[in-house]
Amino acid sequence: MAARSTKTPIDTYLSKLPANARAALERLRGAIHAAVPGLQECLSYGVPGFRHPGGVLVWFAAAKSHLSFFPGGIVAEFADELAGFDTAKGTVRFTPERPLPLALVRRIVRRRAAVVIEKAERAAQRRAARRAPAAKPSARKRVARMQAPKPARRTRTPKRAGR
Repeated sequence: MAARSTKTPIDTYLSKLPANARAALERLRGAIHAAVPGLQECLSYGVPGFRHPGGVLVWFAAAKSHLSFFPGGIVAEFADELAGFDTAKGTVRFTPERPLPLALVRRIVRRRAAVVIEKAERAAQRRAARRAPAAKPSARKRVARMQAPKPARRTRTPKRAGR
């Protein structure tokens, strides 16, 4: 990875961590960038994240007793490969002594990117469908409407004089 000339928010976050945790998260960071080049680094909810045009793909964090990788709701798809790690619905916990395999991280990040892109495309289609003008009725329906008998008009009875 090329040296950065400016310090990013993630660099600041990592600089506050112990050396072993920082090294493990730097390796994780490199694997994430290798999986999907061009991701923008950000802090989301105070946690380092990696933004893609469709949204934030993944996050990672350090806690007192473990490190966390947050790929969202796709953790269950990789349950067999993550069997030795503590997992939750959208979280994988690991330690610096027993880091996540980088090849697995790359596969998870690519899968998450596909999910986020698909979700963004569906949202764009829904927005486009809402903006589309209402279809005009066909000529046959317009003619049928014109030929349909009109309901009888109710007329008011005139008021009588003197009342």
